[in-house]
Parts: sequence; structure tokens; C-alpha cells
Amino acid sequence: MKTWHKVGIGVAVVAVAGGIVWYSVHQAHKGVVTVQTGKVAKQDLTSMVTASGEIKPKTYTNVLGEGFGKITEIAVKEGDHVKRGDVLLRLENIQPTADVDAQRAGQSSAEAAVQSAEANYRAAQADLTQRKADFERAKFDWERAQGLYKGGLIPKSDYDARKSAFDSAAAGVDATSARLQQVRAELDRARSLLEQSHAILTRSRDVLRKTTYTAPINGVVSYIAVRVGENVVPGIQNAAGSYLMTISDMSVVTAEVKVDETDIVNVRSRQQADVSIDAIPGKVFKGQVTEVGTQAVLRTSGLATTQTTASSQEAKDFKVVVTLENPPENVRPGLSTTAKIKTAEKKNVLAIPIQALAVRSRKDLEEAAKQASKKKGNESVTLAAAKPASNTDPKKDEIQGVFVVRSGKANFVQVETGITGVTDIEVTSGLKENDEIVTGSYKALRTLRPDTTVKVDNKAPKKTEEEKS
Repeated sequence: MKTWHKVGIGVAVVAVAGGIVWYSVHQAHKGVVTVQTGKVAKQDLTSMVTASGEIKPKTYTNVLGEGFGKITEIAVKEGDHVKRGDVLLRLENIQPTADVDAQRAGQSSAEAAVQSAEANYRAAQADLTQRKADFERAKFDWERAQGLYKGGLIPKSDYDARKSAFDSAAAGVDATSARLQQVRAELDRARSLLEQSHAILTRSRDVLRKTTYTAPINGVVSYIAVRVGENVVPGIQNAAGSYLMTISDMSVVTAEVKVDETDIVNVRSRQQADVSIDAIPGKVFKGQVTEVGTQAVLRTSGLATTQTTASSQEAKDFKVVVTLENPPENVRPGLSTTAKIKTAEKKNVLAIPIQALAVRSRKDLEEAAKQASKKKGNESVTLAAAKPASNTDPKKDEIQGVFVVRSGKANFVQVETGITGVTDIEVTSGLKENDEIVTGSYKALRTLRPDTTVKVDNKAPKKTEEEKS
């Protein structure tokens, strides 16, 4: 046999042997899924709710127009510290001042009229007293005259004269009583006119007062919306008056944030929060939840759901107020802020990476259990999940669990979870410490079937050319 024949046969034998080896390796690794794993370990978990909003003082007031007029003076500027009662701005007050002066004169006239009516009333009372005394004297004279006339001691003329005097005195009492009632009515009228004049003067003074605006609270002038020369109008019906400025009490500063409707159930008063302000990077301020809203607010319009008549499926938020413990001195209302609210915290609990959680339907788990039972020669295989209720559709019944690596296979184990941290989640049942679970890759977890043979590769993934560039 020639040499090249021997070389050819040798090459053929090596090729066949190599093919057999490749086929054996291929068959051995057929159906094997490469995964990354991790250990179930105990750690401290903190559940956080993150929400954004803006800085607002706890107490602030918007100064609105209360009367008509043109602005003649603005006594403050933005950033000024003011105390309650300090003058903020003034309006043109020529007509209100004239009205007050006129009403003061009218009130003085009304007071003089009341004094005159009171004097007339006292004079009428004195006159009535005198008339009553005259009536009593005439009555006694007439009564004596009646006795004397019956005894024949006086003539008929004296009797008639005393009777006439008595009748005249009685008429005088009646006339004076009527005059006293008239004077009393005039006095009441004068007093009513005085009260009316006083009310008008009060109204005129109030109109004049509304031409000078003073600070309603102690605070900082955070915004001025008007200029000298502009006109101010008051509010009417449902329309608010002219917006003039805002006074903010910065002694207590809050972060008013909007919490998503899916997280609001975990937020409670007095929970601690870390607040960051965009304008002050690199610093975190401690705070505490002091108010949790109960009314949902539409995310796009900012209106409460009770203010809209049409039903909407758009996302909703809830207002949460976080009071800062030590706010910075240079903080200002309206600055954008982010609050991280600590809704729960647990120490030394079993935890796993959030991405390790998987959801499988009960139907898929039962099919996988049957296939595993056939491979093992009809040996009994237990499904690591509770049985569904009698009225539950297996196709729709989904089970939350993780894949635990045991003897080179990924076994699906149902788990119960607790609080969620930033990257990890608490496991309350189903796993033990140091259990090896599948944590990646995402593609493998998404398609991994129970009882699948797996190959553990926890090396860092190689970067692609695009990632390197």
C-alpha cells in the first residue's frame, strides 16, 4: 500500500472519530440552558417609594384684589421679609377718602340730631310731669267742690269753674303724653339715622382700607405679579380678584410630591423620607410625611377626579406632603424636588434579586411535571405549587416562583414575597438560606421550563464591539 493511501485512511479514521466525539458531546449538551445563579442570603431591606414634586412652604397666602383702583405704590420687592401688618402696596384713594370725609360729616350731623331729639324728649317728659301735677290739683279741687256744692256752701259757678279746670288738666295730660310719644319717635328716628350713618361710614372706611394692602402673615415676599400703574379688580361670583403677590412663611418648608396610585397604599404619616432638591445637588435633606392625600388627581390636567364628570382611565397620583427637618436657608418655593419615602424596613431577612422572580401558569407546570415523570420511569413527582381553587381556570392561574438549581436541573418553586427593596425582594416562604437560584439571563428566565438541565456560568458577560466603542 502506498504512503498516500495510508495517510488518507488515517485522516478518514480521525475524521470519523472526531465526528463521533462531536456527536456525543452535542447529544450530551442537547437541551442544556446556560444560566447565571446566585445564593439566597439574609440582608437588610428597605422599601422605598420615589415621587417628584416641588418645594412649598407650609403656610403661604396669595394676596388678591379686594377693590377697584390703580396701583400707585409697591412698598416691597421680591425677597423682602415682612411682618404681619406691614404695608405691601397702595391704590389710588381719592374717591374713597372723599367718601369717608363726607360720611364723617354726616355722622356728626346725625349725632347732633340725636342730641337735640334727646333734649326735646327730656323737655316733653318734664312737661308731662307738670301736667300730671296740675291734673292732680284740679282733681282734688273738683272733688272738694262736689262736696261743698251738695252742702250748699258754694255757688254753681264755682262748681262749674272747678269742673272745667279738672277737664282742662286731664286734656293737658293727654296732649302732653301724645307729644312725648311723638318726641320719642323722633328720637328713635334720629338714633336710626345715626346708626345708618355709622354703617355707611364703616363701609366707606373699609373701601378706603382696601386701597392699602398689608401683609396678612409673617414671611417672605416670594412673588409679585403686578406693577405700578396697573388696575386692580376685586373678585366677583366664581371669578377670583386680581392676583397681586404671594407671601410665604419659610419657617416650615415642605416638599409636596405626587405619588403614583399603585404606591400610595404603602405611604403613611410619620414615615421618614430623604428629600433632594435639583437646585442643591449632592445634598439630601431628612424629612417626615405629614400629610397623605385621599383624593386622586389626574396626572395630565392636575384636576381632582371629583372635578371631572367624564370617566378617565389615565394615570392618577395622590398628593403627599413631606416636612423638611432642617431646610437650607437659600431654599425657595417652586424648586423641583424628589422624595424617597421609606415605607417599610426589615433587618436580616431572606432576600433574592427581583429579576429572579418568574411567573408560570399552572398548566405549564403540570405538563412539565408529567414529562419529568415519564423520563424517570413513572416515578412520583411533586409539583412545587399549591393546588388551585375549584373555580380557578388552570390556563389563567399564574404562580409566582423562582428556579432552584438542584442536581443540575432547574426546579420551579413557588414563593411568597414580602417587602421590596431597590434591587432585592423579601422571601417569606418557599426558600432556605444558601439555596442556589437562577438569576439570569433575562432571556433564559423568560423561556426556561421546569426540570430543564442547566449549565451554570457566572462569568461576567463579554462586551460587544458596540458597547466597547
